[in-house]
Amino acid sequence: MKISLPEKVKFILNTLMRHGYEAYAVGGCVRDSVLRRIPQDWDITTSAKPEQVKAIFRHTIDTGIQHGTVTVMLDHEGFEVTTYRIDGEYEDARHPKEVQFTSNLLEDLKRRDFTINAMAYNDRDGLVDAFDGIGDLQRGTIRCVGNAKERFSEDALRMLRAVRFAGQLGFSIEAETKSAITELAPNLAKVSAERIQAELVKLLVSGHPELLQTAWETGLTKVFLPEFDAMMETPQKNPHHIYNVGEHTLETIKNVPADKVLRLTMLLHDVAKPLSRVTDDKGTDHFYGHPQTGSDMAKKILRRLKFDNDTTDRVCRLVQWHDDNPEPTERNIRRAIHRIGTDQYPALFAVKRADILAQSSWQREEKLAYVERYEQIYQEILAKQQCLTLKDLAVTGTDLIEGGMKPGKEIGVVLKQLLEIVLEDPTQNTKENLLEQAHKIRTPYI
Repeated sequence: MKISLPEKVKFILNTLMRHGYEAYAVGGCVRDSVLRRIPQDWDITTSAKPEQVKAIFRHTIDTGIQHGTVTVMLDHEGFEVTTYRIDGEYEDARHPKEVQFTSNLLEDLKRRDFTINAMAYNDRDGLVDAFDGIGDLQRGTIRCVGNAKERFSEDALRMLRAVRFAGQLGFSIEAETKSAITELAPNLAKVSAERIQAELVKLLVSGHPELLQTAWETGLTKVFLPEFDAMMETPQKNPHHIYNVGEHTLETIKNVPADKVLRLTMLLHDVAKPLSRVTDDKGTDHFYGHPQTGSDMAKKILRRLKFDNDTTDRVCRLVQWHDDNPEPTERNIRRAIHRIGTDQYPALFAVKRADILAQSSWQREEKLAYVERYEQIYQEILAKQQCLTLKDLAVTGTDLIEGGMKPGKEIGVVLKQLLEIVLEDPTQNTKENLLEQAHKIRTPYI
């Protein structure tokens, strides 16, 4: 099998081999090349020790030299070159206590997580595939190298990575590998929130985010997202729904673009339903107040998983307003945009449509038509450049001060009241008119 290597990768491999060492492209770049995908980066493994790599190449960086990794820089582009190694004992289900360098490529490949990631290649020797990675790629299978329990005991994050790779590649997890995940799932608690977050996001924005259900089936979500387990156990006996809360959530995630904020929003938009569920005397379930409660819960979850403040804020506000349905008039939608925030559009429309499409067919056309009208009016408001925020007002605090107002909190109070006037009637947004209105508003302060 022939793989097309970038020229810089060829240069590094050939340079190492010319100096008498073995060298191969290895891991994900080989897997992606076989699948005719474009690798995100190219990793190189070699029999050369780190100090020997550094002696050969002019510009190197010690990125992980204690684990045998040196970054070789070529024209400001970095390539990680790692010495063949055997990992020592894993004492925390995350990191090897020590590593031992080896001159045997097979020993290095043995320590890798999955067969599809344990292939190596160079133009001289071709593909080195000791664990049938090619066969598993053809079968669409995620399978551990060697004993699955050993691989997952070494690094517990590999269990979530198995689900993530299945989601990204559209593969299934081999039975023994899945069984080992189910048995060892509690060990995921030893992994940092940052590492779990990274894998969760990759799964959510993959082509098959619904495979989060596999993480639930194997007990992984119980460790890092127990709220999802509660959702999978909460029915929705309501004409609007055909799925339980968790199943509905998985459907909504599939229905939005592969964007981190949108998919996190769909994951958490109904997170409060298990807590807010009430059943009336006719047996119909209701979930009063779940958007606001869900927003509060989402904030705690996202902070627990160490998401950045901007992502957390955007997701929480979309969760809070996902069920808000203003009457489709310019006046009401102007006020909704102001209330919800201009930065939440047009994402909110994608959220609403995803939610509707994952519900029952009852009133679906009417619901979608409403969102269509909502978005149409929103676009008309933008086209008319109507005032929606304090920044859009035709007057500023400086204008009010120049008109005779003293600096202070009164300025803010007056500007907010002027905005209320303009939200009600956009034609009022002229400097002359607003200065006149400001004089009337500030009279009580004089």
